Parts: sequence; C-alpha cells; structure tokens
Amino acid sequence: MASLAPTYTPCISFNPLNSLPPLNSAGVRVFFPPIRSRKFSCKCSDSQQSPQQKQSQRPRKKPQKLDGIDPVGFLDKHGISNKAFAQFLRERYKALKDLKDEISNRFYNLQELASGFEILGMHRNAQHRVDFMDWAPGARYCSLVGDFNGWSPTENSAREGHLGHDDYGYWFIILEDKLRDGEEPDEVYFQRYNYVDGYDKGDSGVTVEEVFKKANEEYWEPGEDRLSKSRYELATKLYEQIFGPNGPQTEEEMEEIADPETRYKAWKEKHKDDPPSNLPPCDVIDDGSDGEFTVVTDPAWQEKFKNKKPPIPYWLETQKGRKAWLKKYRPGIPHGSKYRVYFNTSAGSVERVPAWATYVIPDGNQSFAVHWEPPPEHAYRWKYTRPPKPKSLRIYECHVGISGQDPGIATFKEFTEKVLPHVKEAGYNAVQLIGILEHKDYSSVGYKVTNFYAVTSRYGTPDDFKRLVDEAHGHGLLVLLDIVHSYAAPDEMVGLSFFDGANDCYFHSGKRGHHKFWGTRMFKYGDHDVLHFLLSNLNWWMVEYQVDGFYFHSLSSMMYTHNGFATLTGDVEEYCNQYVDKDALLYLILANEILHILYPYIVTIAEDATLYPGLCEPTSQGGLGFDFFVNLSASELWFSFLENVPDHEWSMSKIVSTLIGNKHSTDKMLLYAENHNQSISGGRSFAEILFGSESTGKMLLRGCSLHKMIRLITFTIGGQAYLNFMGNEFGHPKRVEFPMPSNNFSYSLANRCWDLLEDQLHKKLFAFDKAMMKLDVDSRILERGRKGLPNIHHVNDNTMVISYARGPFLFVFNFHPTNSHEKYSIGVEEAGEYKIILNTDEEIYGGEALIHQDQYTQQTISRRMDGARYCLELPLPSRTAQVYKLSRILRV
Repeated sequence: MASLAPTYTPCISFNPLNSLPPLNSAGVRVFFPPIRSRKFSCKCSDSQQSPQQKQSQRPRKKPQKLDGIDPVGFLDKHGISNKAFAQFLRERYKALKDLKDEISNRFYNLQELASGFEILGMHRNAQHRVDFMDWAPGARYCSLVGDFNGWSPTENSAREGHLGHDDYGYWFIILEDKLRDGEEPDEVYFQRYNYVDGYDKGDSGVTVEEVFKKANEEYWEPGEDRLSKSRYELATKLYEQIFGPNGPQTEEEMEEIADPETRYKAWKEKHKDDPPSNLPPCDVIDDGSDGEFTVVTDPAWQEKFKNKKPPIPYWLETQKGRKAWLKKYRPGIPHGSKYRVYFNTSAGSVERVPAWATYVIPDGNQSFAVHWEPPPEHAYRWKYTRPPKPKSLRIYECHVGISGQDPGIATFKEFTEKVLPHVKEAGYNAVQLIGILEHKDYSSVGYKVTNFYAVTSRYGTPDDFKRLVDEAHGHGLLVLLDIVHSYAAPDEMVGLSFFDGANDCYFHSGKRGHHKFWGTRMFKYGDHDVLHFLLSNLNWWMVEYQVDGFYFHSLSSMMYTHNGFATLTGDVEEYCNQYVDKDALLYLILANEILHILYPYIVTIAEDATLYPGLCEPTSQGGLGFDFFVNLSASELWFSFLENVPDHEWSMSKIVSTLIGNKHSTDKMLLYAENHNQSISGGRSFAEILFGSESTGKMLLRGCSLHKMIRLITFTIGGQAYLNFMGNEFGHPKRVEFPMPSNNFSYSLANRCWDLLEDQLHKKLFAFDKAMMKLDVDSRILERGRKGLPNIHHVNDNTMVISYARGPFLFVFNFHPTNSHEKYSIGVEEAGEYKIILNTDEEIYGGEALIHQDQYTQQTISRRMDGARYCLELPLPSRTAQVYKLSRILRV
C-alpha cells in the first residue's frame, strides 16, 4: 500500500483558524477566500487504482488568467513603455502569488494573517485567566515579570516544549486568576465567565450536570446520540461489512483489495434491500476524472442536518457572570499592573516591553507596559458611528502634544474639547493625527516609534484616545492616523531592536538594518512573522480605535535600499533596479488589498517623495492600491519662492506644473501649501516668512494677500484632497520647536497660539479659510471638472496671471506685485453671466476691496480667447484672486 506519511516536517503553531470572518462597515460578514484554493476529494493511491482508471486520467488544463487582473495594466494609462519596468511588474506579481502560497501554509487566509492581535499580547480568557503571547524566535526561556509577581522571572513562565512555545518562536504564558480565601475551585475545569455582564445564566444555581442532562433530553432526537455514546460502533460495523466478522487483524493477512469503485458497487448491490438506518443516506458519483469521486447526500437529510443548530444555548447556561467571578477570584494580573517580558537568550538575560503591548510608559531603562483592563463600568463605550467617506478630503493635520495654548504637552481630553470644535467650525472633514503611536523621544515628533500597538501615554489613556476618535466622528470628521511602518526606533528596552537578543528578529542585520541617515531600524518585510506583525497592526487600529484610514509616512525610506536619499533622474528603470526593495512593495500591496476588502470606506494615503509609478492604481492593474498620494513638491515650491525669489520673478508656469504634477494621477493627488515639515522640522512657517517682525501696513498687506492666494490656488487647482497643518489656516506666525538639548528642553515654542484668533489680522485670515472650505462644502469644488480635474487654459508668465475652470467655476489669480488690470481678457467656453463668489481682496478677509460691488457680475463677449469661444473682460487688481460662478447661461 502507498505510504500516507507526509514528506515534510510539520511545525507546531499557536495560530488558530478564525472561527468567523470579520464584519465590514455595513455589518455584513466579509469572507476572504482561502489564499490557495483547497479541493477536498477522495482519491485512491496508485497501487489501489485499476488499469482502466489510470488510462482515464487526463492531464489537467492550465489555470486560465483571472478576469480583471493585469500586472502591467496601468502602464498604457501612464504612457510608460519601458520593457524592463514591465518585466519587473510581471515578476513582482508572480512573487506576490508565491508569497500568498507560502503564507497559506500557516494562515487560512489574509484576514487571519492580519488578525494577530486577537491572540498575541495580553488577553482575558473566559476560563478565569489571562493569556500572554509574544514572538521571540531567538529566546530560550520566556516569562513575565511585573509588580503583580514581585518582578520574579520564574513565577510566571512559559511551559516547556510545545505547550510553552511553537516552532515559529511564539511563546505562550498563562496567568491564572487566584482563588479568594474560603472559595472552592470550579466543579469543571472548563468553567467560563462573562467578564462584562454582572450576571449571567450560570449564576442561577443550576449545576453543570443538570444542564448536560437537559441537553441530552431536549436536543437529540431518538437514536441520534447512539453513535456518540458508542464511539467505535460505526467503525466496527464498517469493518465487518468489508471483511466479515472474522476479518484479518494485520496488514499481512489482508487479501488484495479491489479498487474503490468496484468495492462500492459490490457493497451497494449487497445492501440494496437493507432497512433504513441512522446512518446518513448518500451516494457516490464517479465523474471519471483522475480517480476522484463526489459524495452526494439525500437533499432532505442534508437540509435537516443543515438546520440542526449546535447546542450553544445549553453551553451558555453554564457560563457565569462578572459578579460570580469577582466573588470567587482575584485577577492574576490586575488592571493597571506594570510588567515586562523576560527572555533568556544567547546574549544573556534581557527584559523587554512586549512587542504587542497596548499601553506603555516609555521611561528609558525603567520602561514598562501597563495591563489595560478597566472594569466594564469604567471602560469607554462608543456613542457615534463612522461618518460616510466623502468624495473630497479637506484634512486638518494635528499634533496633539503641541495643540495646547500653554507651553507643555497637551492631552487627548484638551484636544477633544478645544481643537475638534475648531476643526469643525473651520470647515474641514477629516483630522490627521501625527505622533499617536508610542515613542520614547518626544523631540522625534512621534516618528521614531517604539511600540506600534500602544497609544502614546503622554497624552492620556487608551480610553481617552477612543473618546477623541468618537467625538471626532460625532462632529462628522474622519480620523486618519499617520502610521510609520517604514522604519522603527533603534531603542532596545522599550523598542523592537534586539528584541529577543538577536539582531535580525524584526529587522535586517548589518548595514541594511539601519537607515543611512536617521539611524532607525529597517523592517525585514520578506519575513512572514514581520508581515504578520505589521499587517495586524493596521487592522488593530481600525478595530480597536475605529480610525478611518492611514497616512503612510516616508515610503521612500522602505521602498529603496538607499532609503530614498539617492539622486533620481526620472528614468523609469530607477523604479525597478537593484536598489528597489521588492519585499517592501509586496507588503504595501498586501496592506492595501486587505484594508480595502475589510473596510471599503477606508482612506490610505502614500507619502513618497519619488512618486513611484502606480502608487494609486489598483493592485489588480499592477499598482500599489493607495487612494491618494502626496505632492511633496508643492510646499517646497512655495517655500523656495518665499525665501529666495523676488515677487516679480515668480514663474506661473512652474507653479502650475508643480501643483498639477503627473496629469495621469492628478485626481488622486493630495496637496498642501505647507505641512508640519515647515512648521515643525526646524524651518519657518509661511506666516513667519510673510509677516516676520514687520508691522507696516504695506508689508502686512503683502503677507496677507500672498497667504490667501497661495492657499486658494493650492486648494483648488489639484486633485480631490487638501491638507492643512494646525494653525496655518489663520497664519500662525510661530515655528514649532520640540524640547531638546539645543534649546535646553524648552517648551516655549511647543504650542499653538489660539488667542491670535482674537487679533484682527488672524481673524480675517481665518474667515477667508472658512470661506474657502465652504466652496467645497456647498459647491463640491474639488469634484468639479472633467474627471475631477481643472481645465487650465490661461498661464501667462509676463502678466503673472493664471486662470482655470472647474465646471461652472472660474478661478483667476494675479500674482503680479504691482500691475493691476481694469479689463483683463480671460477665455471661457460657456456664454453667460459670471459672478464673483469669493474675492481675496474683500475687507472682511484683510483686503482693500478694490473691486466694487457693481463689478462683481460680468457678462461674456463673443470673442475667441485662450482657445475658447467667448471672453470675459475682468477687473484684476495686483496680488488678488477671484472665484467666479456661471450664474446665468446665455443662448447664442
């Protein structure tokens, strides 16, 4: 007989198959297909097959290409014809398929791959205990130390062998709850407790034996439980039917066995007149292919079996509530306990903050995790649902720590109560939070992450952050998280570096494992357990804190082995040469695939200074799958102009080409006039450059005018997403400096001066920004135009005038510092009356009101201009901009 022994060495794993798939935003359960299709069939071995069966075997057809999948699909759209890059995309797609096949050896599907937080870390188990699991493949011994056990490295350790750790390096520790004095252990070892509800059915006094007896009497129909009571009866009967009552007892005594089809037909003929039995009625269909048979059952019996629900209600009757648990047990690790994980490694004994810890106090060598398990009456309860995903994004970028009026570190509570109402009033529909993941160095702005599953404790507790997100949703605001998966902090005690005593646990070893300029650690994206950690991390923030999307920070650091600091010439082959990290690209593809299937409403934004081709194209067409990408060049352009170029030398062509970027992806582009890089990273804010210490009316007018014009053209000329850093909407004049040795750890510049909103200048700038946001709120400006893009028809470097249209709206900018025009000709396609709906020069916005009210409505004349059939002759003061709307169409 053919051997059935496997040809590989099996690995023990703690990762279970998920019993139920997740729910999407509509409350519908999402079923991921298995990564690799599994066909379960009954197939006989070669030695059991008849010659007729072997002759009937036909070679399998090659699997056809799946509809809608083209690894190079976006290249034609982008006009890319480079053969090397096309070949790279095909190889990358094959590598993705191979990666999914490899993952399928351990995980049932991609959703399970991204759900490690369900079992890793610290979790309350229903059987009066807490389970802890972490990944440390280089460790030899693992235990938990903390104030709950006197920091003893031997009291709570993993058991020896596969009961304590598996073949992949995952360690498992059980923290049993302690019996209170005078209490007896539970009658059954599997006694379960509901830790949320105070009272449960199991507290009614009915014993487990009575519940089981009731289940046997009420659940089973007569005869159904016979086979469950006699485990070997069915096997014995089958054996006797095949071999008789005195059949062979050893393999040597057995005669030659006929093929399965012959045996089945003979058995069926012999028993065709047998009376009905309790066995399920079935038949076998031979389709004549490759020795495989299909078992079909009687439809009536199948429907009956399908409708037979498991006896879960009886099981739940044995479950007791929280009051019963508190009466009998003391928690093995109480809420608020400090703890670390202890490893014995080849490098000696080390203590680490667990990688999956959800609340951490980063205090140098004394850092520790905090067990967060508040009582149900104190745990935060969600009040609001997520707002619907808008078609255009108006993002307000924030750093919670510097959001306070006073120097110091602001809190989640202060941000929720003071800043969120301001964001709502300002007209934005999303907040983007930076520095939320735990980080040891406050001066790093939160970008040197130490604990990826923990909300930073500087601003408050996990429940405080849940309230912030919930209240933002109540204001109708999306919450986007600035996520840093491109590198990690180099810290060891509180971070992931040398986590298990080895150099290559989460990160590459050698030079490859360190960022060339920042010294941060670089993830090993080709490792399945690192993928498990990072993908689960994204899913964790969606599930636990109900955020609405992610801003992926500094992708160029991870996509290239040179960390994005090489000089790129624009040659397409630079995106597929030896310096490209294909594993990092595969991670980004998997992340977008999983997130968009689980959460159709999610927003993912790519920050990549190299503008990698296909960032926002579907993964099925060879792209990376992001919703938006950031045009980092826009803010650099404005900063360069304001710092280095005289006003009269500004290039209108350069402004337009920079703000539009790649025309094939403009609709997916996120633009900002200035972001935190100018305000936080040591540079000056635009307002600081524009206003400085000057207080003369002329300088203030210049600064006010350019501030409004820069923001308006950046907001309206690009794609369907716009970002503003906290305070810039009203011209916050101060840069931000985090406390560090160079400023004697001062907090004097680590705040926002909200009291400036009482100042007339800043109040008027804020009024204009609100009016600008209202354009999109009321008229959906960012969605207008062909495919959501503006029609830019007038760019004049001599007059320094730019004009473009988005649907019925016409935008006109005169950047010239001195030249004004009484009748400046601008072409339009539609004849009619155009009326000003927003004017940067109005007095309420800090302007001079040089355009009178009787000039606010202009009518077209029949003259070709700018390639259009009609023309408008518009008043156009210097350093002003106007937005016109077609208010009445004239039929010519």
